[in-house]
Amino acid sequence: MHAKGVIRTLLAGTAAIVSAGTAMAQTAPGPAGTNAGTTVTNTAQASYSVNGVQQTAASNPVSFVVDRKVNLTVTTNQPANTQVAIGQAGAVTTFKVTNNTNGTQDFLLSTSQTPIQGLFTGDNFDVSNIKIFVDANNNGTYEVGTDTATYINELAADASAVVFIVADVPNQQSAALAGITLIAQVAAGGDIAAQGVPLAASVALNDDNVVDVVFADNDSDGLGLDTALNGQGRASLGYEITTRNVSLSVAKSQLVLSDPINQLVAPKAIPGAVVQYCLVVNNATTGTPASNVTLTDIIPPNTTYVANSISIGAIALGNTCLLTGIVGGVPLADNGSVTVPLLNYTGSYNTSTKTVSATIPTLLGGTSVAALFRVTIN
Repeated sequence: MHAKGVIRTLLAGTAAIVSAGTAMAQTAPGPAGTNAGTTVTNTAQASYSVNGVQQTAASNPVSFVVDRKVNLTVTTNQPANTQVAIGQAGAVTTFKVTNNTNGTQDFLLSTSQTPIQGLFTGDNFDVSNIKIFVDANNNGTYEVGTDTATYINELAADASAVVFIVADVPNQQSAALAGITLIAQVAAGGDIAAQGVPLAASVALNDDNVVDVVFADNDSDGLGLDTALNGQGRASLGYEITTRNVSLSVAKSQLVLSDPINQLVAPKAIPGAVVQYCLVVNNATTGTPASNVTLTDIIPPNTTYVANSISIGAIALGNTCLLTGIVGGVPLADNGSVTVPLLNYTGSYNTSTKTVSATIPTLLGGTSVAALFRVTIN
């Protein structure tokens, strides 16, 4: 009897990558890599023959889930420091946060004014009233009332978001430069309605069934302000004082509105006549706002102030105000209790000093604002 040899041939196992709910085997991952939580399953196959009959056998399947490789970059999103004037309110610096993590993440945002040696030599003041906002419509321009989110919510892998730091510059003549740093911290994603908590690196042995967290941000700055593998990124810009004054002027005009004899028809400046004063303040320096502009005017002798006659925002024609009525601006109360909506203009009258005051928080470059008040001739 002849013994027949049994030939067995072990072929290399073939692997199938299966994503939970997605066809990852057919779609190349982005730079961040395969999404965290993706299940990778592998089954080996063997083929052999017995007495000329081809046979097959399969191994048991093994699988693991892809862990979360946490990484990010924070960069400036403008070519140079923000140029500001002394006392400027709401000055903006712009940054970009990119999610290099292989999953959708939230990002918590904070700031620091710790001077970075060598980067901000000459840093000698701090900004105040610091606020952080996320660009809501991806246009790269800060818009009050539109950009209101204070953290980055559900940023997809390989996607970026623009972030604004908005702050006030002090009215300090010696001010020259203030460094400001945006700090982004990777946080848990997955809940579109809530801010995620900061991620923590997994320290236990790898569990094939658990999405572990591994920090991969190798971005130590060597200064101790940022260390590698901490899930944080940062970038810095400066508020740089370049303008210490603007071309601001105030023009005053007067108009007799009525008198007891002629009424409104060609009135004259006789006792009992009502005279309207117009103050037009103009900022002729384009691009540089003037902050906290305050106009004051003492009621002249031989006249009496007309109660509650202050108004701000009147339409001006050159250095004079247009007549009266609906073009006369927003009426203000003498006690300062009324504020012009959105613009926050205020005005008041001091009966002791007989002084009319009007305050304009921000007068943009290239714009004018007019204020009115009235007196009667004694």
